[in-house]
Amino acid sequence: MTSLRVRRGGAEAPVVLLLHGLGATSEVWHGVVAALGDRAWVAPDLPGHGRSHPLPQYTFSATAEAVADLVDPAGTVIIGHSFGGVVGLHLASRPGVRAVVGLGIKVAWTPDELARAAKLAAREPARFDTRDEAVARHLRVAGLDGLVDMDHPAAAAGVVEEDGRWRPALDPRAFGVGEPGVAALLAVAAVPVVLARGQHDALVSSEDLLELAPNVVDLPGLGHNAHVEDPAAVAALVTRF
Repeated sequence: MTSLRVRRGGAEAPVVLLLHGLGATSEVWHGVVAALGDRAWVAPDLPGHGRSHPLPQYTFSATAEAVADLVDPAGTVIIGHSFGGVVGLHLASRPGVRAVVGLGIKVAWTPDELARAAKLAAREPARFDTRDEAVARHLRVAGLDGLVDMDHPAAAAGVVEEDGRWRPALDPRAFGVGEPGVAALLAVAAVPVVLARGQHDALVSSEDLLELAPNVVDLPGLGHNAHVEDPAAVAALVTRF
């Protein structure tokens, strides 16, 4: 079983399970957690991210299985960003799940894009002489460059020191998860699913999402990391359930 770093808070049911995107850590939900008020929440570092241990092989289903025990059978609403949104869809049939919100999921992939992702998965982790260099790389990979500063918890949690050098905490092999198969996941989801995106998200269009589901939400003025840009707007997607 993969050892996970998990953060929790709040007390009011149902529990909100927060699943971050590729390259990020649970700290990206800092603002959303504050906006949830007393609502109970749980936020893991996904396998191979932050302080959680890696998987032997990365697939969406294996990642979902690694975090499945965090679903409260008494009632859980899942919100997942991008990579984490696909993981959330894999958990949609788990007992206790009431709804899934997928934010910024890239649903359309070209063969070239998948090939580039596979190439990234084959690379060795980049190592740097200074923490700041590693943090800068982490922020670029997680799409947080320009959204948080170098001392933000979401920046600090994304790097590790090894043998006097620094590297992003992300296991690059996670890039190799492949095409997410969102249409098939939606077809078998037994609970309400809302697909949402920031208005200016360059990775997924409204048209892409509307081909898959009628419940599409465009968040005005926001980009791919809408949960960091406007946490209250994203928290509102959850509290409707």
